[in-house]
Amino acid sequence: MNDIKVPFIDLRIRYQEEKTELLACVERVLEKGHLVLTPELRDFEARIAEYVGAKHCIGLNSGTDALMMGMMALGIGRGDEVITSPISFVASTGSIVHIGATPVYADVRDDQNIDPAEIEKRITPRTKAIMPVHWTSRIADMDAIIDVARRHDLLVIEDSAQAMGSYYKGKHGGSFGDVGCFSAHPLKNLNALGDGGFLVTDNDAIVEKIRLYRNHGLAERDTCVLFGVNSRLDILNAEVLLFRLGRLKGVIEKRRRNADLYREMITAAEVVIPAEKPHEVNSNIMLIIRAEDRDSLQA
Repeated sequence: MNDIKVPFIDLRIRYQEEKTELLACVERVLEKGHLVLTPELRDFEARIAEYVGAKHCIGLNSGTDALMMGMMALGIGRGDEVITSPISFVASTGSIVHIGATPVYADVRDDQNIDPAEIEKRITPRTKAIMPVHWTSRIADMDAIIDVARRHDLLVIEDSAQAMGSYYKGKHGGSFGDVGCFSAHPLKNLNALGDGGFLVTDNDAIVEKIRLYRNHGLAERDTCVLFGVNSRLDILNAEVLLFRLGRLKGVIEKRRRNADLYREMITAAEVVIPAEKPHEVNSNIMLIIRAEDRDSLQA
């Protein structure tokens, strides 16, 4: 029997499913000649803000940039500590280090998300913020985390890179803290043609700072009010993401059906598939299992 190699994700198949619509997006954008900071981006931002339940959305170059800019806009920097999860992609920790702050790890619960009780144990006079990571699309215990943050006067930056379409007690991930930071990398369920990301917040001042910072600090074409960076979500990706946002419900429903199928068919006692809790809706960007002997199971 020959081995069957199944890719983690096959973007070629997805392209074939969406080919007609994607090429129409490209043609629409190129015919208009709108490529940078044009109304298409504002339309996308407004739709995302509505979907997530936030006042504002800002399109950016990546989810990593969203984390860094969110923290910078909140005044986090050198000498500050940010408590976060040890289980995440490197960008969570990397964004903290990049702005000059110090990452501090608090352990996770069985669901792979940061434990609010462990957060409280790690708080010091230098602690400025908490960065929960909504790992595998499961929203962290935000009621408890927000309670810890309020009692200790801490900021909350949600790493919502995997949380698009996921809910906790009826509220969308990324809408609990001071900022919610999302990735539109090709491995995500709402994915761009390459890198992309966005940040959501209800704070008007944060939005103004990041809008300046993502565009070289330019208040207008010839007026630079601070030294920023180039982290604008390009218009082609805004158009593609807007199209794919319309398909997101069906994508999530399919992933949830697949997750339920795994739960139904994998019954070995040595394999644990975390159940979805009554107050959760998980979009299942990933389905992570635990096993007594992971390496043997993989083999």
